[in-house]
Amino acid sequence: MILEPLHLTPDRDIPGPVLTELTALYASNREFHALSGGDEFPDPDDIRPEQVAAALADELADPDIEVLLARSAGRLVGLAVTLAHHPDPADPDPWIGLLMVDATVHRQGLGRRLAAAVEARLFAGGRTAVRLAVLDSTPDSLAFWAALGYQLIGHRVDRRYHRPCSVLRKPLQDPRNPRMPRAAARVAVVTPDPDRAVLLLRYDNPGTGPYWALPGGGLEPGESPLQGATREVREETGWSDVTPGPLLCVWEHDFPYRGVPVRQHEHVYLARAPRRDLTGDLADAHAADAILAWRWWSLEELAATGETIWPPRLALLVAGATATDAQAPS
Repeated sequence: MILEPLHLTPDRDIPGPVLTELTALYASNREFHALSGGDEFPDPDDIRPEQVAAALADELADPDIEVLLARSAGRLVGLAVTLAHHPDPADPDPWIGLLMVDATVHRQGLGRRLAAAVEARLFAGGRTAVRLAVLDSTPDSLAFWAALGYQLIGHRVDRRYHRPCSVLRKPLQDPRNPRMPRAAARVAVVTPDPDRAVLLLRYDNPGTGPYWALPGGGLEPGESPLQGATREVREETGWSDVTPGPLLCVWEHDFPYRGVPVRQHEHVYLARAPRRDLTGDLADAHAADAILAWRWWSLEELAATGETIWPPRLALLVAGATATDAQAPS
């Protein structure tokens, strides 16, 4: 299978032969159009070239959207539409907006191959995960994506027609160098004083060398990121009165965890607490996690240090999330 971008003419039109192929592709998927509804194709039994052209023109008007054509033995067998950046700034992942395979060649594994090709393309572009939304009225689609490793992360209504959808997400990895996925959560504990100091722990990892990171770690089975963050900050600081608040960021990174290559997906939360020492007997917990030391860092120190800080750009993230604190009267 070859995946290639849809190229337009100098007048921004779809070339005639390609539009003919696309119309046949759309028309073959009558059941999909009947279930998904919408005003682009009001009659699933009468899909017209001008309707296909108009639908794709709306997509291509967005510079973050890419329309990809899948060909096998020279024949157009599928289409994928990807969105590089979601309008929600808290969403760091690209999206698959549409994946369609010619219905006359369904059940031949082409859908899986097309999805894998799209994932590989996104990974090659530096992306670490991908999301998509499945209409709740299409349970077969939900089963298809779940079988490919996509996990349910929430529910929402679609932006155009306000239909209920399930939101799915899948971490991406290099197929030549697979890594074990690991879910984790951390807490940026920030003081209310003008320095807005952040507590960091110094870890020692033989595969990466020492680094400073926020209190946190891997999630336990059945544990939500927020539950894991609450437990981890208590276990690593001894504080039982720190409540994780808003989500500061989500990030992914590759590193060896106890000798196993992992791709770690972290939810990082913001919490407020006064500057103080760690409490309780933490020696065993710190030794188990290879924690060497701890200290409070001001935002200025974080921004200026040459040491490795996880997550990157932590000073900017905390500064942005606590900007109103700095503006409050003393």
